[in-house]
Amino acid sequence: MPWSTVLRFADPLACQNAIQGIDAAEVLPTEKGKFDSEITKIRFDRLWMQRFRSSLPQVITITHKPDRRAITFLTESKSPTMLYCAIEALPGDIVINRSDVAHWRFDGDTRYGAMSLPTEELKAAVEAVAGREFSDTKSKYIIRPDPALMSRLLALHQGVGQLAHDVPRILELPEVGRALEEQLIHLMVRCLAEGAALKTTHGRQKHDLIMNKFEDFLEANPERPIYLTEICAAIAVAERTLRAACEERLGMGPIRFLNLRRMHLVRRSLLSADANKTNVTHVVTDHGFWELGRFSVAYRKLFGESPSETLRRRAELPETSDRPTALPIDLLEHRA
Repeated sequence: MPWSTVLRFADPLACQNAIQGIDAAEVLPTEKGKFDSEITKIRFDRLWMQRFRSSLPQVITITHKPDRRAITFLTESKSPTMLYCAIEALPGDIVINRSDVAHWRFDGDTRYGAMSLPTEELKAAVEAVAGREFSDTKSKYIIRPDPALMSRLLALHQGVGQLAHDVPRILELPEVGRALEEQLIHLMVRCLAEGAALKTTHGRQKHDLIMNKFEDFLEANPERPIYLTEICAAIAVAERTLRAACEERLGMGPIRFLNLRRMHLVRRSLLSADANKTNVTHVVTDHGFWELGRFSVAYRKLFGESPSETLRRRAELPETSDRPTALPIDLLEHRA
């Protein structure tokens, strides 16, 4: 049975755990400010769709499920920049998400949407609607559909999202859900099949391989501090080459990214710790920070509070599995 839910988050960790249709995600805000993100999730029998609103600039690393094909697109004509693997996606473009690691960069106040189908379902739908096989290559990232078709898809996507906000029960009616799902699939397939593909360059494909190795190493060492020399040796990539790939994909060099990642790891450790049994200094030094005064200043600048304040309040993270929830949205919020 179709279902929907609307969730708001004041913490990136809870937000990244709520994204549906993925194997893993890491959300790293890159600037100080109040984190405020909303995810609207609608799941039909075959099609899953989501709408996102995010307040802060951020880098997101996502690994999609290999058995589903997902697309992503900006939902506002004047939306800030969205980059997928260093390629700028403009309003009206569709990003075809791959199952391996992908890096997204968003400016603040970004609004975007996503849809996914099981891989075989998408292939069958393209063949039925377009009369040919779905052309899917690793060099194809972005599709630029006919503007009129894309406008129709955006309008329907927005309308379904609004129903999830205002009258979610209507989406649970079998015939309503089936009709909306069929319309969304049909428009999605036409946009993909009839749109013009923007292909990537050989240099970008080379950086893809480097960044996949980089992320694999980070994933294999999730909770400990990692340093640049160690990474370069492990993935057999020269520092200058890794720096170029990171600056292209992440908008920053590997040292800054690793430092930002460790800052967020400290915060996550403090948010999940027992304040009566945890020493802030031990948590901070365990993550490789030894200049405690400088760390405290940098931490407050990024998160707007001291490490000890984070430890005292702790985050009450909401349930974020791919299931509908009966809790009203205000109960799912937690203080920034």
